[in-house]
Amino acid sequence: MTTFWFIVIAFLWTGYFVLEGFDFGVGALLPLLSRSEADRKQVLGTIGPVWDGNEVWLITAIGAMFAAFPAWYSGLLSGFYLAVFLVITGLIVRGVGLEWRGKVHSRREVALCDAGIVTGSVLPAFLWGAIFGNLLFGTALATVLGGALSLSVAVLHGAVFVALKTTGAVRARARRAALLAAVGAVPVAIGTLPSVPGKGPMWTLGTALLAASALAAGVTLVWGRREGWAFTATATSIAATTATVFGVLWSAPLPGLTLAEAASAPYTLTVLTWIGLLALPGVIAYQAWTYWVFRKRLTAAVS
Repeated sequence: MTTFWFIVIAFLWTGYFVLEGFDFGVGALLPLLSRSEADRKQVLGTIGPVWDGNEVWLITAIGAMFAAFPAWYSGLLSGFYLAVFLVITGLIVRGVGLEWRGKVHSRREVALCDAGIVTGSVLPAFLWGAIFGNLLFGTALATVLGGALSLSVAVLHGAVFVALKTTGAVRARARRAALLAAVGAVPVAIGTLPSVPGKGPMWTLGTALLAASALAAGVTLVWGRREGWAFTATATSIAATTATVFGVLWSAPLPGLTLAEAASAPYTLTVLTWIGLLALPGVIAYQAWTYWVFRKRLTAAVS
């Protein structure tokens, strides 16, 4: 049960980083992809129907950690209290900006909402990478590199998503933004990811290499205007990166704390398993349906 729930939690974090990753990227790129209010609405329309659903993955992942591995949950959140506080603050500011933007009218208020969206996207995208980088290596350099990797890949992932979901000038700008983001994301990934498996099992070397190669493939596909396959590649890179990180954390999710020591009692894990088997498929099915309903590209006429 302990291993099963660790895999479930890793899966939930993977879903969060893949889905919320492009939300962060889109928010961060809002000023760069927009030349008019119609452009801004088109860009934000790509994540409008899904961004709040994507955040459910974080809530579920944290909730599962609290129930299945309370020592891991408490150690992670207390050890990175300030960073987690800033992440939550950023998510709140971004959420307020996205919700209020369509309800305010003055330019000043709209600009304030846009600033909240950008800040609330950049801050969590950087800090999640910084937290896990510090958790793995415990050095200031690893913290900065982890944050840089997380932010740059999110920006690339978001640019590809906008290119996939829009038409016209915004689509063209998104492709260019993806290629520019790759200038930072690919070197950081190639320089950072191969060092992670040294602290974990041998199979994490394969996932780290997959993450770096998928990212490079995504850039090539963007260049060839194959946005659908490019998005698949960047999503694969994020998923493989997360698998690498959690593969390293498998033996010790926190320094000096084994997975068995962090776990709840067997009875608690058994009850959680039944709840998870009943609830998780429904959550996944609902979100898949949401993406299917809103699968079409948005045109410049969105208002």
